[in-house]
Amino acid sequence: MQIKTKAIVLSALKYQEKSLIVKCFTEEAGMVSFFVRNAFAKGKSAQKIAYFQPLTILDIDFVYKNKGGLEYFKEVKTAHVYQDIYYNYNKNCIAIFIGEVLHSVFREPVVDKDFFTFLEAALLWFDTHDEVANFHLILMIELTKYFGFYPALEGRSKLYFNWEEGVFTDYFSPCCFEEEPTFLFRKLIELGFSSDQKIFNNKDRKRLLTMIISYYEQHLNDFRKPNSLEVLKEVFSN
Repeated sequence: MQIKTKAIVLSALKYQEKSLIVKCFTEEAGMVSFFVRNAFAKGKSAQKIAYFQPLTILDIDFVYKNKGGLEYFKEVKTAHVYQDIYYNYNKNCIAIFIGEVLHSVFREPVVDKDFFTFLEAALLWFDTHDEVANFHLILMIELTKYFGFYPALEGRSKLYFNWEEGVFTDYFSPCCFEEEPTFLFRKLIELGFSSDQKIFNNKDRKRLLTMIISYYEQHLNDFRKPNSLEVLKEVFSN
């Protein structure tokens, strides 16, 4: 079946000397992995390596065999050229981190066009705004809506957040964030991308990131901490 669709690059793994294995979230087919021959080669037949940076939005054309193996691009081009993400160190670190998170949470080729639309819009917002220090935190909370463990908002004024059950409670247990971390977590849930980014300081962001990673690990059995986690923490260490 031939498919023409938008796709968001999540990862690109070098294979041998000149090729890549590229994992994409596509609008029409969900998660698809591609083999890209000669990505590092020179000449007209080479695929442009710039297409496969984390979170690049592509227009692609391919014949979908859907047999559990790698697919091959028939045609690929950039759907949107980012103006800032790859030229801004902090944004680039966030982009790499988000790509790793998405790579880890996607396990099946489930088609979810609403999720694709949300993610594309979020990335375009990220590219065109300067105040983005909380972007990765807000996005990770928003992602839980699509993966089935968004925190229950009923009773969110209660003192503690039970990360095992995903609810706020007045009764502390070993599965709860303590009162101050719960206060930060509640503030984060209530934020939007355009909210005041200065609501948290860098210490708060590092603390929230650790909490969210723990929350993901609780609810996604195969979730792996991104390799770029420590780099991202360093970005917000000052």
